[in-house]
Amino acid sequence: MTHRTRTDARAIWNAAVQAARPAHLLDHFLASNPLGGAIRAAPRILVIGAGKAGPGMAAALEAALADRLERIEGIVNVPEGVHQPLARIRLHAARPQGVNEPTAAGVAGAEEMLRLLTSAGPDDVAVCLLSGGGSALLPAPAAGISLDDKQAVTRLLHRSGATIDEMNCVRKHLSRVKGGRLAEAFRGKLFVSLIISDVVGDPLDVIASGPTAPDPTTFGEALAVLERYSLFDCTPPAVKGHLERGARGELPETLKSLPSNVASCVIGSNRLSLDAAAKAAAERGYRVLDLGSFVEGETRQVATALAGIVRSIRRDRQPLAPPACLLLGGETTVTLGDGSGKGGRNQEFVLAMLAKLGPPGMQGVTVLSGGTDGEDGPTDAAGAIGDADTFTRAAALGLSVEDHLHRHDAYPFFDATGDLLRTGLTGTNVMDVRIILVI
Repeated sequence: MTHRTRTDARAIWNAAVQAARPAHLLDHFLASNPLGGAIRAAPRILVIGAGKAGPGMAAALEAALADRLERIEGIVNVPEGVHQPLARIRLHAARPQGVNEPTAAGVAGAEEMLRLLTSAGPDDVAVCLLSGGGSALLPAPAAGISLDDKQAVTRLLHRSGATIDEMNCVRKHLSRVKGGRLAEAFRGKLFVSLIISDVVGDPLDVIASGPTAPDPTTFGEALAVLERYSLFDCTPPAVKGHLERGARGELPETLKSLPSNVASCVIGSNRLSLDAAAKAAAERGYRVLDLGSFVEGETRQVATALAGIVRSIRRDRQPLAPPACLLLGGETTVTLGDGSGKGGRNQEFVLAMLAKLGPPGMQGVTVLSGGTDGEDGPTDAAGAIGDADTFTRAAALGLSVEDHLHRHDAYPFFDATGDLLRTGLTGTNVMDVRIILVI
């Protein structure tokens, strides 16, 4: 029975990932949205962008415009190792896999995009392809700020447990392209941003730090983020000085509105993936409780809440009776503190569920949590799968669930038990999908 539920959990998760594949999403948009016709009619199509789904999005765009390839010119910043030969759009390796911070290669790609946009003629159309990871893949430090400064701030924010919204608020105010400034550089007829969202609620100003969207945040709010997490004193002096000058009105704010020729469309999201997962679970005979795509907060606390629902299902058959499938999306955070282990938020979620429920509570329960991009933290795994048999294997190896959880060391634990969810890069990114099966 355990084997069956593990197979079911993996199949349900695969359905969620398939729903976010760029080829399907791009084809649907170009065929159904009037902006697709405007793109096709342009004498010159400038393609820019950044993100983990960049290769698939660029390939899908070229395939859809196969009869107009000679009109296309473009560059898209992507992670290393995901290249594929394209006819007119260059995939620029902007950072190594597993590295979620700006690099010199990313800066070079962003500079080339700015040059391409400023070359636009009055009838040209620009298409910007944005997806998860776009913020780190599209760096262009503001004047007076070095790449080392931006990297240092990025590391501080990641370790602090800051939310993606908070991190992007700071990054936008240290950039020449984020906060709407990339779209501002374009002088052509129409600028269309096509977005696969990796952010809770799909806010245009937060996805990839909003390079093509108005920004409601301010320099003052960016400073407040650093203060909130006690990071101000350890922030590089150039960054502090830049943000303080902006807060005093000595530097121009990020854009609060954009020209009427700029359009942004979210073509893929966590919500669409959860819908596909729910359908796949129902087809396998599970009663489904979809808890939505707005799940945030500390990973262990979310796991504690879900463990309570599992107990209620098993004992009281509420809020639904077995066989049950709980689905939740969103993106939680892990505050490392003094922990020095290796893992990611999805691996920690599964480990925390195991710790909370224990061997008796995991009987008939399978928990899968995975990043839809195929990456979970600085590891080669998308996440992990856990069930009652995980305890048996751990005991045979002398591994303690509680000890590894205390050290935020989920990766070595699941690597040893054989429970890592290794998929390789999926070519898309719509946050996380968590599946809990109770039979």
